[in-house]
Amino acid sequence: MRQCRARGSCCVKPADKREFDVSETAPPLLRVPDAVYEQTLLKIERSRWAAAQFQKLDRAKTERIVQAVAEAAYAKARFYAEWAVRETGMGVVAHKQLKNEACSRGLVEKYGGDDLVSPRIDRAGKIVALLRPVGVIFALVPVTNPVATVYFKTLLALMSRNAIILSPHPGAKDVCADAARIMAEAAKAAGAPDGVIQVIEEPTIPLIEKLIADARIDLVIATGGPAVVKAAYKSGNPALGVGPGNAPVLVDHTADIRKAAQRIVASKSFDNSILCTNESTLLAFAGIADQLLAAMKAEGAHLCTPDETAKIRRLLFGGGGFNAAVIGKDASLIAREAGFTAPGAKILLTPVDLVQPEEELVREKLCPVLAFARVDGLGQAISSARSMMRKAGRGHSAAIHSRHEAHIVAFAAALPALRVVVNAGCSLGASGFETNLGPSMTIGTGFAGGSSLSENLSPRHLVQFVNVAYNREDAELFGNFESVDPFASLAATSTSVRPVPLSLPADASDLRRTLRQIILEELNAVLTA
Repeated sequence: MRQCRARGSCCVKPADKREFDVSETAPPLLRVPDAVYEQTLLKIERSRWAAAQFQKLDRAKTERIVQAVAEAAYAKARFYAEWAVRETGMGVVAHKQLKNEACSRGLVEKYGGDDLVSPRIDRAGKIVALLRPVGVIFALVPVTNPVATVYFKTLLALMSRNAIILSPHPGAKDVCADAARIMAEAAKAAGAPDGVIQVIEEPTIPLIEKLIADARIDLVIATGGPAVVKAAYKSGNPALGVGPGNAPVLVDHTADIRKAAQRIVASKSFDNSILCTNESTLLAFAGIADQLLAAMKAEGAHLCTPDETAKIRRLLFGGGGFNAAVIGKDASLIAREAGFTAPGAKILLTPVDLVQPEEELVREKLCPVLAFARVDGLGQAISSARSMMRKAGRGHSAAIHSRHEAHIVAFAAALPALRVVVNAGCSLGASGFETNLGPSMTIGTGFAGGSSLSENLSPRHLVQFVNVAYNREDAELFGNFESVDPFASLAATSTSVRPVPLSLPADASDLRRTLRQIILEELNAVLTA
């Protein structure tokens, strides 16, 4: 396995894939070929047209489109799970299938009753709130959870009547492009404007850096490593980004030890620990630590010896940064690469004495390796958890297994985490699939984590309200808006313009520029009408 110097993050990239470099000393990027860039700009114009038409659809038509796309995605959940593992070399097929199902039909079941279309009328306050979609969303897709993220971001965009352009990581571009195509076909067949879902089939760093800064993009949703998120925020466009995870999990003396062990092992081994919400370090009260270790070994955890722990540390961090080659790999394979055997192990437990960032094993690890430390009580548990999150994981997630309400509240209040999962695995709990948090593949880390989003991304984050506010004087009567249909007026505007074509002869550069200018002028006239 090769090693790279990429720091742990929500989506560490494979060693042979370049990330965004936003430093002042970054080398100049290769020039994007004119033909490629121009054709991609046509995608943006096509998306703008589609977004303008989509906003005119009523709730029933919108829901029909969402349902059709979700079912088309759900039907391919297993197919794309297998493809994603084959293309990326990461994760577990059955677990990716579960995520794909949860991010297709599961999202509709969660948000199907939400009305993100109809006006909201406050007669007492004399306000009519009209829901306004974002417009064109540019969505970056990580290599770690490629198809689930494509499903998730696309359906959220459709639920809120937005157009979306998906930009997959180069390491998962084929499976993402195919998934986007089947969703686009289903959307069009159900009545969506042609071009409401598009994908960058051949993503490159120079191209993406240009696109996220394009003024015609209304919002960038960045799920990926810290450099990707920083690039999105520096693009000049509105952006929703997320920070890296590094979740501590505490087990106190009141916990159901057997269930805690079962849930932690299942969570840490889920999709080979590729979700950024996975547990990074297990803190156990000293009085129940041995009992917990025995229970975890019964669930398939391998407790590493001091020598094995040292070997794991060298494999994961020996190159000066996290070794991206181990991301999403089986525990037994990681053990073998480190120089020992752990046949059948679901996770590797590495005992540590020091719980702070200087101990590399307590950092984020997108692989089934879990640091383990004993703590004397709640105070030491909190100080240890806060220490390990000092450099990474702020604003993200944590978990506690306890029946002690005071411990639960104190732990949650003291940690710089915005979601604290109780008596559930952190991987699927913090991401909303085993709790009643919003199911999400984009985990907001708030101000502490350098994110403008503090919750799990949901459809309501992709709309804003136009507040029509009456004079509050009693003499100024509020109108009767219950019978007013804003869509009827919108439908009366011109819808005759066709979507922008996506290809032109490669050797007709002058014709290309002329046609593109004509198309842009026509579209601008329609969109500003």
